[in-house]
Amino acid sequence: QVQLVESGGGLVQAGESLRLSCAASGFSIEQYDIHWFRQAPGQERERVSCSGHRDGRTYYADSVKARFTLSRDNAKNTVDLQMNSLKSEDSADYYCAAVKESDTFLFVWGCQARDQNAMDYWGKGTPVTVSS
Repeated sequence: QVQLVESGGGLVQAGESLRLSCAASGFSIEQYDIHWFRQAPGQERERVSCSGHRDGRTYYADSVKARFTLSRDNAKNTVDLQMNSLKSEDSADYYCAAVKESDTFLFVWGCQARDQNAMDYWGKGTPVTVSS
């Protein structure tokens, strides 16, 4: 059974850190691009970060650049998102997703160009609340 399960969310104060983890089962993330999205109440879902399966390039949204770090461990089949210097505007439900991307697309456009509606698998999300 294919699954993505997020963990690590919680309530923190502004300036603190959290580490989210996404554990995959039923498939190998080595062949997949992995994305982290977030959605706050009343807002559209946005891509926070993604990692290409082939070239190791990682993308970060401007809003999280230099604060968030995505790391993937293909051996453990997990992808983590280290979130530092959290702000109240980072409060949202965080989701990981996976897509089996073509090498050509990845090379030319990068993982950030893939439409979020084209993901193959989604986790159920983990909530992050940052109090100011």
